[in-house]
Formats: sequence, structure tokens, C-alpha cells
Amino acid sequence: METMFDKGMQVRREMFGPELAEVAWNTATDFTRPFHDLMTRYCFGETWGDPELGRRERSLATLSMLIAQGKELEIKMHVKAGLTNGLTFEEIRALVLHAMIYCGVPAAFTALRAAEAAFAELAAAGAGSQPA
Repeated sequence: METMFDKGMQVRREMFGPELAEVAWNTATDFTRPFHDLMTRYCFGETWGDPELGRRERSLATLSMLIAQGKELEIKMHVKAGLTNGLTFEEIRALVLHAMIYCGVPAAFTALRAAEAAFAELAAAGAGSQPA
């Protein structure tokens, strides 16, 4: 029987790549391990693993919430995951423009910078081309 931790690690591997998922867990310290354990089980095993919403829809919702909060690092990570989960560059751009109206220009500009950084990192790694 698969544990919620195992399910969460599988989701993390699929969304962020095996390297990032494994590094996060394998480099956890005694101080940070409980955080990573809970995040893996609850966030990725329970929430992202719930079939009621697909990963594409969850990526749209997650990016929307992160943009509203101005969480640049997490936006960058979830832009990459969103592409893995089926979002397109054009949809991410449309989401940022939509967020500009509802969250404000500063939040949207933060998201724009984070998305561009994510696209550039993916292009540099040969994992996709950067939009024009």
C-alpha cells in the first residue's frame, strides 16, 4: 500500500523533476525535515494528489494565489510545474495580465519577472524554448 508520503514524492517528482524533489528531501536537516515531511504528505500527496481537480487546473489556481501574494520564488517554481502540467506560455502570460487587473501592477510585475526567469532557466537547460 502506497503511503501518502510516497504518493506526495511521486507528485513532486512529476511536477518539479526527480532532482528537485529528491534534493529537497535528501538535504533536509533535523530542523527542516518535519516541514518537508508534512509538505510532501499534505500538500503533494493529499492536495495535488486529489483527483477532483486536474493538475493543469491546480496549476492555474496555485499560480493565481501565488501572484496575489507576490511570492516570486514560488511563482517561478510553479511556472515550471505549470508547463509540466499542461499550461502554455500564452496561458501563463494571459494569467499574469488577468492578475494585473485583480491583484495590481506590482504583483503582476513580480509574476512577470518570475515567469521570465523560469522560461530562461528552462531554455538554458534545453527543456524548452523561451517565448518571444
